[in-house]
Amino acid sequence: MSRARAGDGEAFRALTEPHRRELQVHCYRMLGSFQDAEDALQDTMLAAWRGLERFDGRASLRTWLYRIATNQCLDALRSARRRPAKQWNIPGIEPPEPTGYGEIHWLEPYPDALLDGAISVPLGPEARYEQTESISLAFVTALQILPPRQLAVLILRDVLGFHANEVADMLDTTVESVKSALKRGRAGMQRSLPVTEARARPAAANSLAEEAIVAKFVTAYESADIDALVALLTDDVFMSMPPIPLEYRGRDSVARFCAFIFGSAPTYELVPTRANGQPAFGVYRHTPTGIHGSGLFVLTLADGGIDAMTVFENTVLPVFGLPMELDGNGTRATGNARGPLCPRSDQPWG
Repeated sequence: MSRARAGDGEAFRALTEPHRRELQVHCYRMLGSFQDAEDALQDTMLAAWRGLERFDGRASLRTWLYRIATNQCLDALRSARRRPAKQWNIPGIEPPEPTGYGEIHWLEPYPDALLDGAISVPLGPEARYEQTESISLAFVTALQILPPRQLAVLILRDVLGFHANEVADMLDTTVESVKSALKRGRAGMQRSLPVTEARARPAAANSLAEEAIVAKFVTAYESADIDALVALLTDDVFMSMPPIPLEYRGRDSVARFCAFIFGSAPTYELVPTRANGQPAFGVYRHTPTGIHGSGLFVLTLADGGIDAMTVFENTVLPVFGLPMELDGNGTRATGNARGPLCPRSDQPWG
């Protein structure tokens, strides 16, 4: 600590690096966007580097860093720096009529490769959610509906397990205010995720049950077999495609959209990865000019089938170490999870 306060960048990195991954996940939960979380993490480390003299040791360094990160995210939320919704932009091709329009169009996926060491940290005694549940797309989406202060309190208390007095200190408020915000935040989450307790639990990650569903999905999608694909969907399956706000709910509605996709370009190749603790695929479309990345699918499995499909733009592929094109010989993409959206700075806070 004394070396870091004296300006030793290596000492500062040694102090903060053990907390870096979990802080990034914390920022992601608060902001719902991988890019925004990376920006907030960089701002957090810069603020910590510049303000290290003010760290008095009354709380742990980890708690102090969470205080900085939380307030950086609150500042970002208040400034409303969000990606705008994107309209369907394929000329001459109109998708089926949606069943609804989403509001959380800034949502982005989070690579599982960056979760190592981030969701296995010891939680405080107040934690109410499992770490794997609290990184799922459904959970992160529900968080985004909450007002910023309620969002911060619920994550700090129910996800990370900090005591009410610790959260009050982080947010420069009273314990009573924290308790009130938590009560309202829990009510908001219950409204957003009312069926989670009644619904059957999804297959465990990398289990035989998950692998069986995923293998059938890949076969059906790559062969454009709409009947086989529909057979894998639950009755109330839900499809969304941020930043495009179109949403499709129910097996018939999602089936119409998938038939539309297969009809517009019937040959696809899927490259497996994982996002938010869930099976995911880079989606590549065969065209006369090559095999081009068209997006990223994230599947939510429940009740023995596919309960949700979230379709992201191809701009997220590099974050997962996936290329924008395949080589034309059927070679599957490989690579690590750090891409252009995960810069690493030479600065002490980078």
